[in-house]
Amino acid sequence: MVRYRKLGRVELNVTQLERARRFYEEVVGLQYVDTGADGGVQLRCDQDHHSVVLYAAPEAGLRCAGFMLEDMTQFEPLIERLASAGLRVHETDLQTCRVRAQLRAVRVFEPLVGATIEFYVPSHDSARPFQPSVARIQRLGHVVFNTPDAARAVEFWRDVLNFRESDSVGEFITFMRCWPNPYHHGIGIAKYERHCLHHVNYMVTEIDDIGRALSRLKTAGSDVVFGPGRHPASDSIFLYFLDPDGMTMEYSFGMEAFPEEFPRAPRRIEPSPTSLDYWSSTRDPRCFTGAGANAAPESIDEQIEEKA
Repeated sequence: MVRYRKLGRVELNVTQLERARRFYEEVVGLQYVDTGADGGVQLRCDQDHHSVVLYAAPEAGLRCAGFMLEDMTQFEPLIERLASAGLRVHETDLQTCRVRAQLRAVRVFEPLVGATIEFYVPSHDSARPFQPSVARIQRLGHVVFNTPDAARAVEFWRDVLNFRESDSVGEFITFMRCWPNPYHHGIGIAKYERHCLHHVNYMVTEIDDIGRALSRLKTAGSDVVFGPGRHPASDSIFLYFLDPDGMTMEYSFGMEAFPEEFPRAPRRIEPSPTSLDYWSSTRDPRCFTGAGANAAPESIDEQIEEKA
């Protein structure tokens, strides 16, 4: 069985790189690390070398989601499973791995969620401890994919990639954890009319980080589109807001944790006015609707072949 540490990194396409960098540093609270020869701006929110990479592109959207494997022994069973499922596995060259602080990395285009997915083992943590600024971010929390083929995508991530289901809300969204990582979900798979990003989450250290974000986001002109509220599924307190390109980001505080052995069974929460929020906050129609688009499948070869 393939074992994971966590969702480790996301790459985002943005239409104005400097504007996006200022937003993610000054408003979200990420820390600048470096700019690669490929133009990617690396940012971090925990002790890892980097957590988010921003790339300039004509259209905003998800470029890649990267999952950290438990150790190097996980590559063999993972690649076997991916190949058996008919996916072409791309090995990242060593020079690019070094720039990304990785010992080894592979990528695939996963057609059911319509996104490039990376699996990797890090080479080291950053020499510098993460210094929280405007928000005491604890870690990159999760990424949620929009897809018209949600049921089959859940089966693939469960049966091929060995993610574990935690809960679902009707047929609309399923939350899955990066087993044996204990957190309620490292990904979500949401039913939507097209493939695009639903949202990216940052877990914060204190509930006050949620409250302070409200005025900061207002001052920065970033629209709060849902919350504050509390999710019935994960029991986390949340706040959703838009980045300069209209992509949905989330701060959350608290989340249910599962034991590796004998976890509770997944629940199916029937849709209702409070199935997404106990506190019944109003959701802006722009929330979760995937401004921009995922990077096209033909771009994965370019991503793999990029040299630092």
